[in-house]
Amino acid sequence: MYSDRVKKGIDRAPHRSLFKAMGYTDAELERPLVGIVSAYSEIVPGHIHLDKIAGAAADGVRMAGGTPVTVPAIGVCDGIAMNHEGMKYSLASRELIADSVETMAMAHCFDALVLVPNCDKIVPGMVMGALRVNRPAIVVSGGPMYVGSVDDRACSLSNLFEAVGARAAGKIDDAKLKEYEDSACPGCGSCSGMFTANSMNCLMEGLGFALPGNGTIPSTSAARIRHAKESGVAVMKLWERNICPKDIMTEKAFRNGLALDMALGCSTNSVLHLPAIAHEAGIAINLDIVNEISQSTPNLCHLDPAGHHHIEDLHRAGGVSAVIHEIIQAGKYDGSALSAAGCTIAEAVKGCRILDHDVIRPAGDPYSPFGGIAVLRGSLAPDGCVVKQSAVAPEMMKHSGPARVFDSEDEAIQAIMGLKIKEGDVVIIRYEGPAGGPGMREMLSPTSALAGMGLDKKVALLTDGRFSGATRGAAMGHVSPEAFSGGPIAFVQEGDIIAIDIPGKRVDLLVDEKELEARKAAHVKRKPNVTTGWLARYSALVSSADKGAILLPPDKEES
Repeated sequence: MYSDRVKKGIDRAPHRSLFKAMGYTDAELERPLVGIVSAYSEIVPGHIHLDKIAGAAADGVRMAGGTPVTVPAIGVCDGIAMNHEGMKYSLASRELIADSVETMAMAHCFDALVLVPNCDKIVPGMVMGALRVNRPAIVVSGGPMYVGSVDDRACSLSNLFEAVGARAAGKIDDAKLKEYEDSACPGCGSCSGMFTANSMNCLMEGLGFALPGNGTIPSTSAARIRHAKESGVAVMKLWERNICPKDIMTEKAFRNGLALDMALGCSTNSVLHLPAIAHEAGIAINLDIVNEISQSTPNLCHLDPAGHHHIEDLHRAGGVSAVIHEIIQAGKYDGSALSAAGCTIAEAVKGCRILDHDVIRPAGDPYSPFGGIAVLRGSLAPDGCVVKQSAVAPEMMKHSGPARVFDSEDEAIQAIMGLKIKEGDVVIIRYEGPAGGPGMREMLSPTSALAGMGLDKKVALLTDGRFSGATRGAAMGHVSPEAFSGGPIAFVQEGDIIAIDIPGKRVDLLVDEKELEARKAAHVKRKPNVTTGWLARYSALVSSADKGAILLPPDKEES
């Protein structure tokens, strides 16, 4: 056992004494030590119940002959961090989480890991750390919250953000906004739509790194506790067979993950996180691969914000397993890939069927013949930008309009809430990229405000930052190269015409080449927005968004 490095031999008597100071017995120290990495906290609604999930996972480990050891991980609540300086820390925290998982596992010689995240970048952060350690590991999430209700209609956090825009436009009053506020999030769990948290938890099933049900079993159901116990048992079976993360996270697994991403219509943030996870596995996933798989994979689900269904509906309709089974049958997913259950994915989902064809369409009758995400390139984004095309209204799939240019999210919000954005405008929000922001702030507040004002089908947004999984509309993020690095988005001026063609995978700045060269020559590089603390280090080391916003060694430039 790897943990024998801290348990065995006469020279480890001091180490054993320290274990015994915490109450561990000799019998417990004879067993494998399994790190239960819990992101429990009292600041994230998706995490406030993770003590119970981690405890159930520990019970499973103990039932299967291991000794569970619970250790902490941090987590930022994107909703609470939204639309202020705190959001700069959200994506950056992914790297801190990966570092902490690596640190705790290596320093204490854990034999295996059970990763207990729930929200957004906590999931990829933990998985990235586990890949570095490469000892048997499994993800067990906290599960999605149930959807709320206003006026007998389903209501999620995205509806509340849009209600803010509706209030600013005078469409609703304070009392109705308060009703949304009190109803949108009825309890613990990850927010109820196919936002980033639920996207990543579903994709863990697609990658084979979690048991079936990980992405959809509701947070407060008894099935979620059973799932956690079963995951604890499963990691011990992986340990017995020495099946490690890199055995599961192969190139085949990542292509499968992307296929599931497209079928489900996941958050655009998945296009940041999957390449970053793949990088830790030694596998290159680029935007061309994303587009290739999107072009050939049908979109089977329109979950909030793309449609009116929520994660609880997906679970009732057969869950992720039913979607995987369907795309295996359609030849879009390789079922021979290995799963955390110790069998192939095809064996893990055998017998699973779609139970509601309104929630999960058959592959022969999809919402669209191509995936939920598209990568656009062009003179404004030579290295690409990303849009959740399944959440774009048909009339905005092609759009040309004048640029409204803002050098921060704060400036854009001020203009939107001041009713200064008009039909046809293309809102440009720049200097919010990985290095320039730093941290790629999510832009849920501006997109939701526009939607609440009824402008989501009349206004487009482009940013070198990113969008929340709760965003809907013609919102294109991850514009690369970013403005801070001298990408073309830095040279856009007020009134320039921007041409967007999502079916054609193009986004162009319609400015004469000589004029653009003159603007480049006159451009003065901006100083970093943050010069102290962790974010200053992050800004200096982070790659561009098209590379997954990974951290690069100080002496290594992007290739």
